[in-house]
Amino acid sequence: MPDSMHKKLESISVQCDEFFLNEHLSKLVEEANVSIPQIEVKDLAIDESIIMLDVREPEEFASGAIPAFINLAIPRGKLEFLAIEKIAKVYGQNAKIITYCLKGPRGSLAAMQLKKLGFANVSNLKGGIMEWIKSGKTIKNYMGEFRLV
Repeated sequence: MPDSMHKKLESISVQCDEFFLNEHLSKLVEEANVSIPQIEVKDLAIDESIIMLDVREPEEFASGAIPAFINLAIPRGKLEFLAIEKIAKVYGQNAKIITYCLKGPRGSLAAMQLKKLGFANVSNLKGGIMEWIKSGKTIKNYMGEFRLV
């Protein structure tokens, strides 16, 4: 991954840390983490039946996504408006969905909202794409598939 993309990910990561210091938001994230199954990277086996749902912003998604058979990008802020059209109508409300974001909290919140919208089989990738990268797994963007060192 080019150095500039790596620095951009780190910058976004710091912004996320500052944002999640808010006490009320922290309680909401904690509620989501408890109510939604959290999948560890080591336990995730991606196959054709799993929808990997990236809820990061478009510029974050452009830096790289988890390679999957089905990888949808719906920003967290638009999820409620697009979930029925982009997920339920295409894959059904019983489809196996694993949400992820940069570090995990937005993914948990997104998964909790999907459950409230009637999706039955929703989990979150614990630690998000940062944990995926730390574990040595590859990410993919318009330049190809690569591993960070």
